[in-house]
Amino acid sequence: MTDKSFLHADEPASEPPRPEPNPRQRILVVEDDAAIRRVNTEVLTYSGYHVDAAEDGVAAWETLQLNNYDLIVTDNDMPRMTGIELIQKLQANGRVLPVIMATGARPDEQFARYNLLQPPVTLLKPYSFDELLEAVKAVLFASNEGREEPVPPPNWKIPAVADRLQP
Repeated sequence: MTDKSFLHADEPASEPPRPEPNPRQRILVVEDDAAIRRVNTEVLTYSGYHVDAAEDGVAAWETLQLNNYDLIVTDNDMPRMTGIELIQKLQANGRVLPVIMATGARPDEQFARYNLLQPPVTLLKPYSFDELLEAVKAVLFASNEGREEPVPPPNWKIPAVADRLQP
């Protein structure tokens, strides 16, 4: 099924309304695979986050110069600048920003070499929508030092998104 109307403002009345994004919780999705980037962006947006996307670390760095984010969800193995290189650049420039690495293989050798670069959560592909959302919620909550529950509330679920999205 290719109907994606549930992700747009003109969605049919039979679909649940899309939550309004919380401007305090902006996420940058960095992924070179267009289908994964699109699905991750749509899942997070549908869950109530304000989400931007970049196709690699260079594009992400340029976007980070223009906007503030609460979290980065990044692949590692990308052209032009890897996820590890993006984390290095953030740290070298004094940018404190939590990162979730969502990648096909853990870069253990790089993590061992640069221990301070290891993000709090690494998701291995293929991961489920629930795993992604739980990781985002946990990292945002931890980076908020537990002061308040991040949006969306703990009972959100994605209604059959996989059946409605085609790469």
